[in-house]
Amino acid sequence: MSYLYLGLAAISGIAMAIQGSINTRLSKALGLLEATLIVHGSAAIILLIVLLIPNFRSDHTSTAPWWAYLGGILGIAITFLVILSIPRIGVVSTTTAIILGQVGMAALIDHFGLFGLHSVPFPLYKLAGIAFLAIGAKILLAN
Repeated sequence: MSYLYLGLAAISGIAMAIQGSINTRLSKALGLLEATLIVHGSAAIILLIVLLIPNFRSDHTSTAPWWAYLGGILGIAITFLVILSIPRIGVVSTTTAIILGQVGMAALIDHFGLFGLHSVPFPLYKLAGIAFLAIGAKILLAN
């Protein structure tokens, strides 16, 4: 397994914790739906600008199924739910729940090769890892 990609994934996790905290602060000033709109609107504008730069655009014809275009809806739901959760249960508890949900769903996606992805077997002994993660989550979530 490449340590570079593990490091990049960890940086992504760090960014998610920071983003959730910043978005929560924005929602306190503007409101939950307004903050969600600004987060995704500003991201769309930045990506549009990047796509207008030569050599960044892809000229591939899309062969993606219709449901592959729905990721943005999930992004909105994720942002909305994180902003909703952080002020009520804190960044640690929110992030812990996110990670537990991500790992559980990721195991199902890998094992069954969902969404057209290559199937990666998920043997029972790996379930122990998820169980330990759940135990760790329970400890972090304890009052």
